Amino acid sequence: KKKDDSSSGGAKGRGKGGGDASGGGKGTVKGAQSINVRHILCEKHSKKEEALAKLREGVKFDEVAKEFSEDKARQGGALGWKTKGALEPEFEEVAFALEASTTTSPKYGEAKTAHGYHIIMVEGRK
Repeated sequence: KKKDDSSSGGAKGRGKGGGDASGGGKGTVKGAQSINVRHILCEKHSKKEEALAKLREGVKFDEVAKEFSEDKARQGGALGWKTKGALEPEFEEVAFALEASTTTSPKYGEAKTAHGYHIIMVEGRK
C-alpha cells in the first residue's frame, strides 16, 4: 500500500505548471487560460480580403464565416472553448491577445498558419 500512495502522490505535483512558462511575460489582455473562439479560414489571401471587407461593412462575423470560411462554416466559424496549447501557435498568439467581443461588433485579428489565412474573434475568456 505505501508504494502506491507515494508514486501517485509524486506524479500529481509534476505536470501542473508546465505550460505557463512559454506564454508569460507578454503584455496582452488579462491572461486567460481558455477562450471561446470563432474563425474564418480562407485558403486564398484574396478571399480573406473579401471576408474582411464584409466585416468592415458591418456584416455579422458568423454570417461572414458561413459565406467565406472553409472550416466550421455551418457553425458560423465557432471552434468553441480552447485552452492554451490546443491551437496552432500562430493562431493562438493572435487569439489569446484579443478582447472578447460579439459577432455583431467583433474585434478580430488575423493569422496565417499551414491551413491558410484566419480571421479570428473571441467571444469569451476565462
